[in-house]
Amino acid sequence: MDPIDPDYTYMQAALEEAQKAAARDEVPIGAVLVDVETGEIVAQGGNATIERADPTAHAEIMVIRDGCKTAGAQRIPTCDLYVTLEPCAMCAAAISFARIRRVVYGAPDPKGGGIDHGGQFFTQPTCHHRPAVTGGVMADQCGQILKDFFAAKRKK
Repeated sequence: MDPIDPDYTYMQAALEEAQKAAARDEVPIGAVLVDVETGEIVAQGGNATIERADPTAHAEIMVIRDGCKTAGAQRIPTCDLYVTLEPCAMCAAAISFARIRRVVYGAPDPKGGGIDHGGQFFTQPTCHHRPAVTGGVMADQCGQILKDFFAAKRKK
């Protein structure tokens, strides 16, 4: 991937958030929310389910909450979401409800993904908003941080 490509730049920022999550002993998934009109990152974060004792504190949910709070609105249709792992069904639903314009994810998640795997939330007739989706951006790097994290856990 071209390092000048904005998708690469924003995914790199999401990967940095995943690294911060790993340092906190959270599953290393990171996300950034970008205002497409300005190109500015309006929210960024990583998984915080352990830290917050909250099973819904996925990286995607955290940045959607922050982005909506900043916007003062429940819908943020001028935002794109970059996340290091294919979002699960819960996060896909939140993405749809927030009316996010586009989702860009790194590594696919055949086991727990909810966009291109599993229930494929955006293809369901009950889905009210279907964002554009681009998968596989920096997939190797995004997948490797997860592999390394869980390999280290198995060694303990």
